[in-house]
Amino acid sequence: MFDRVAELTVRRPGIVLVVASLLVAAMSIVGVGAFGKLVGGGFDDPDSQSTRASQVIDEKFGGEANLVLLVSSRAQRVTDPEVEQDGAQLVAELRKETELGNVVSYFDTHSDSLLARDGLSAMVLAHVKGDESTREQHAQDIIDAYAGQYEGLTVRAGGGTAVGAELSEQVLQDLLLAEVIAVPVTLLLLLIVFGGVVAALLPLAIGTVAVAGTFAELALLGSVTDVSVFSINLTTALGLGLGIDYALLMISRFREQLALGTSVADAVRTTVHTAGRTVVFSAGTVAVALTALLVFPQYFLRSFAYAGVGVVVIAAVGTLFVMPALLMLLGHRINSGRLPWPKADRHRRRAPFWGRLAGTVMRRPVLISVPVLAVLLLAAAPLLGVTFGTPDERVLPEDAASRQVSTALQADFEGDDEAAIQVVVDGAVGDQALDAYAEKLSLLNGVVRVEAATGTYEQGSSGAPGPTSAALNRPDAQRVTVIGTAPPKSDSAQSLVRVVRDVDAPAGAKEVLVGGGDAELLDTKESIASRLPIAAGLVAVTTFILLFLFTGSIVQPIRALALNMISLAAAIGAMTWIFQDGHLSSVLGFTAQPMDTSMTVLLFCIAFGLSMDYEVFVTSRIKELHDAGESTEAAVVHGLGHTGRIVSAAACLLAVGFFAFATAKVSFMQMFGLGSGLAILIDAIAVRGVLLPAAMRLLGRTAWYAPGPLRKFHRRFGISESAPQAVAPTRESEFATRTI
Repeated sequence: MFDRVAELTVRRPGIVLVVASLLVAAMSIVGVGAFGKLVGGGFDDPDSQSTRASQVIDEKFGGEANLVLLVSSRAQRVTDPEVEQDGAQLVAELRKETELGNVVSYFDTHSDSLLARDGLSAMVLAHVKGDESTREQHAQDIIDAYAGQYEGLTVRAGGGTAVGAELSEQVLQDLLLAEVIAVPVTLLLLLIVFGGVVAALLPLAIGTVAVAGTFAELALLGSVTDVSVFSINLTTALGLGLGIDYALLMISRFREQLALGTSVADAVRTTVHTAGRTVVFSAGTVAVALTALLVFPQYFLRSFAYAGVGVVVIAAVGTLFVMPALLMLLGHRINSGRLPWPKADRHRRRAPFWGRLAGTVMRRPVLISVPVLAVLLLAAAPLLGVTFGTPDERVLPEDAASRQVSTALQADFEGDDEAAIQVVVDGAVGDQALDAYAEKLSLLNGVVRVEAATGTYEQGSSGAPGPTSAALNRPDAQRVTVIGTAPPKSDSAQSLVRVVRDVDAPAGAKEVLVGGGDAELLDTKESIASRLPIAAGLVAVTTFILLFLFTGSIVQPIRALALNMISLAAAIGAMTWIFQDGHLSSVLGFTAQPMDTSMTVLLFCIAFGLSMDYEVFVTSRIKELHDAGESTEAAVVHGLGHTGRIVSAAACLLAVGFFAFATAKVSFMQMFGLGSGLAILIDAIAVRGVLLPAAMRLLGRTAWYAPGPLRKFHRRFGISESAPQAVAPTRESEFATRTI
């Protein structure tokens, strides 16, 4: 395959670039439609008990409350007749909205649960109709129409759909700001790294191909399945980052070959056979790590697999075809537009920094690596106390309208109806059995009241007629609402869900489903936890196989997995210290809360994949030199001398794109950006620079061990970075030209 690609790009570079340009144009046209097809949400397991409960409530009871309008008056209490009249008019108008159902308010029920303790505000609850793709837009339309000043009232919107709508809008704003910051900084760093204008622009071509192609993929997938809007963030950051990574590797090898006096055509051929092969293999390891996200049922996580695998594959294909064609046409002009940096020949007699560092580490592997390892383990220590949650209004800034409403509901009302536990009893249950069941629930610790078709129950009181009873009963099902005292998403609220699920079902019930926000959190955590071993096992096994095919050793994959886990633990531990424990919250402007379950899993997969990306970059060169006859120690020193600057420069450039998300106002986006950037730098500097050479020195010859049958298998099916009849460059030739 690499022979054919090399010959195609050498003989027909113009045709390759024309075809690529037409494809990018077509993908861009299709990709524009992605923004209208991507949706919010996707954090819940569609097969969980809480999701099934929500579906039954939607189908049989008109839906549970997911929009809260907090109504107040600037001059009067809401119980005053004038305010009540305006409130009743507001409710009447809301009931005319086709997107709303189950509109319940204080103004028509006079329920104390819908009135603030001080009487200055009241709630209007409603269910916004639609699926995940339309519900937030419907909610935004209602908010635009009614929030603010309505007659003599002040109306503020909150609840799940309001939070989701505001969250989606804020994420897009954060993405735009991050790109505005990251792109100019990246361009400047590219000029510094490449030392020339022409070479610095080439990675942008690969990044453009990757982003345009992935947007087109997401647009097509969004037409047939739910795809999260948050996948846009990964597409832009990873597309540009991998474009830089792969272009650095290709350009470095191409310049190296030109410095040896090789013709342009032969330099391109060697580059495709060596760096091109590494790019394809590296892309495979990253894609495998991201494919593990497909085992999770939440489409939020699955969307990142769609985007991540797409951007990796397209970036690799673009690099394999577009980059050699560009290099063939440019030839020695790749060095055009040189900036006045110090000439490389001034340093020709000095060994490269990363080679010198590797040599120093290998002379004192334990003495140097132990302090580095201790620092990483210290950074990982906060994981011992990690707790997990799901996104809620607290991920938004404190001045967000939906967050302010949620805060007011918890502080000013006796139990939050919108955050109540929703129980659906399937089957024809008699009034007596339902009455006994509801009364039993009202006796549970932490329950304020229970509402059922037979009445309202407060701490075991006999059922008084409930204001919403009509919406709680059907011949084939009954709905019971349990309002508790615990703050939403708290451990005590989740414990109450477990206790409610343990209560015996009433006589005649076929099934009892317990839902609501806290039940969704509980089910999401259990869903992810149950599939996490499968995802981790998939990543570990496939990574082991791929690295064995690349190195021919069973020790190298184990060494790579161990070092990657250490660097990932340090990065995620640092994020736990910051975002869960609240350190730096005043600087970054977030509210401390449990680690976001889905984002932590995503961070792990992304960081693991990129770590393996750099693992392949470095190990491929070490293996090439070792196969050429160098000892393990010499191969590590010279291999890091060749690739150390490539990896460190690529890591810094990629980290810039992720660190730009620190400017976001959504806290889990901050966590993802900072965590990914930190993981990349830890891996490229501490692991590749110190721990890898130390481990190789301590392993010695066993670093390349494989049983006899596996050695035979590798000789037949293995992969290596070597070109037929390619001459390995000497140590001195590396510095005959500036490679990066």
